[in-house]
Amino acid sequence: MFSSQFCVRTSLRVVFLLIASFAATLLRAGLAEEKYFGRWALTLEGGRAGWLEIVPQKGWYDGSLLWVGGSVEPLASVAIVEGELMVTRQRTVTRKGLDGVVLRKQQITETLQGRLDGDVLKLTRSTLNNAGTAMEREPVSGRLIPALPPVPDLSRVRWGEPVSLLNGRDLSGWRLIEAKAENGWSVSNGTLSNRPTTHVVGQKSRRLGNLRTEREFEDFNLKAEVLVPANSNSGIYLRGIYEIQIQDSFGKALDSHNMGALYSRITPSVAAEKPASEWQMLDITLVERHLTVVLNGVTIIANQPIAGCTGWALWADEFRPGPIYLQGDHGAVAFRNLVLTPVLK
Repeated sequence: MFSSQFCVRTSLRVVFLLIASFAATLLRAGLAEEKYFGRWALTLEGGRAGWLEIVPQKGWYDGSLLWVGGSVEPLASVAIVEGELMVTRQRTVTRKGLDGVVLRKQQITETLQGRLDGDVLKLTRSTLNNAGTAMEREPVSGRLIPALPPVPDLSRVRWGEPVSLLNGRDLSGWRLIEAKAENGWSVSNGTLSNRPTTHVVGQKSRRLGNLRTEREFEDFNLKAEVLVPANSNSGIYLRGIYEIQIQDSFGKALDSHNMGALYSRITPSVAAEKPASEWQMLDITLVERHLTVVLNGVTIIANQPIAGCTGWALWADEFRPGPIYLQGDHGAVAFRNLVLTPVLK
């Protein structure tokens, strides 16, 4: 017969193994969840760009999403179940009657669901179409964005030779991003202007094109004078992915959509814009994913970290060179004296 002491020892070993197994299971579960934490650069069909952030909270998960255009918005829900990530967001669809009159606005739930495959986050977007008659599905891939580096010491940056982006005569060195869009851009007396055509009631609005430099750049300082008419807006995209907002926002409360802001991401610390239709001076420095903006001689963003791309970025990759791109599909705007000074590596 087994001794009682042996039975006790055996029982203790069994209990220990059970505890160890349970702890290992919890650890594996925790690691499975942690691999989704952080910021993800999303690539959608057609190369469109998005951005996703997953944040652990006490006992639950939170997150934000940038879907192609517009602003970064909080997610409706975030779940990690059996190693799979599922997030949802709400989008608004306008419902009209047969006479074209708006009847109401309806919320539609959109789901992104999938898991990691190696170092690639493979998701599927599922949502009702705007008419509510069918499901739309498309693949989405994501890559984890490396952690932001320390705040750079701008006094130690080595600068190259300044490059004038405008020749003052024509659009040499620039081209439209959208091949089929209407070109509203022209150069006269050293000024680059975008003049939208007047919309004719009953006719379909014509889409004006966004303009980009042929050349692409990495980190740099960009100086530009800009004039924005009343109620108009545009944007200067740095490396084709970070939009500095150009907006008639004189007299408005501070907001991440005002003149000089990093659109929907960084709010100016002080309002320094001038009234509409006055020339304003922007001095923008992009170094190691940190941004400084001086508007009309006042520092409104001081070496702040950039969490990710902004709406209508050309791509999601924050580490490839990119153009200066000027938003032309929103409203009238004029630029002059665009001078870029690259950072020497």
